[in-house]
Amino acid sequence: MLDSVEGDPQRLLAARRDRVVEADALDEAAVAAQARVGDDDVEEGALLRTAAGQPDDDHVDVLEGGKSSREKPRIINSAARASAMRHVLIRPSTPDDVAAIAAVYAWHVRHGTGTFEIDAPDDAEMARRREDVVVKGLPFLVLENDGAVRGYAYANHFRPRPAYRFCVEDSLYLEPAASGRGFGRLLLTELVARCETAGARQMLAVIGDSANAGSIGVHRALGFTPVGTIAAAGWKFDRWLDVVVMQRALGAGASARPG
Repeated sequence: MLDSVEGDPQRLLAARRDRVVEADALDEAAVAAQARVGDDDVEEGALLRTAAGQPDDDHVDVLEGGKSSREKPRIINSAARASAMRHVLIRPSTPDDVAAIAAVYAWHVRHGTGTFEIDAPDDAEMARRREDVVVKGLPFLVLENDGAVRGYAYANHFRPRPAYRFCVEDSLYLEPAASGRGFGRLLLTELVARCETAGARQMLAVIGDSANAGSIGVHRALGFTPVGTIAAAGWKFDRWLDVVVMQRALGAGASARPG
């Protein structure tokens, strides 16, 4: 079911399960009214400079800091970015999206420090990974812009043992050309909302590279808090990489038994 968001930017982040979120008819003045710019904003797009030795992110490849909340999402931080939100669609992925998903991920495997994979998986392997998420009733989303898939996000159980079934780990990747448009924040916010609907109670972000201030910032802005750092857990591009773990409660969190 298509959910139009004309004139109502907060509804852009309200889709659930089989619904899609469309920004094609988004009223730019209404979005601009939601904008807030702060000194603690983090520059978007820094992840795409990995080849120059700058940090990358395993989960959010559009960098956007600042203070925010799910009730009053900071969708954009300038009127100019409002126009970039036009023709944006967030929806559940399908098997037809696998090739585009694999291509997006392959770039980050080859150039990024966020993912610790060295060899990019082929389409068949990415299809298997997607199916593993979907059969559990968890979200695997894609973001379209101008009719093409520009990025994706999903959540899977943090560990396979049954007691972990209410704890998920997020992952999100954008193609390089999609950087700096606020897409990563939209995807992550929508992913959180859908995981809550699916019954998850905790979400973890396992962020490659402790120097990755952008990823840490955007997760913090969406309510994640640091819970630890694993020093020198990865070796890629001839350097040691830490892993930062952040966590956010979903729904009732630990305050009630799962339903």
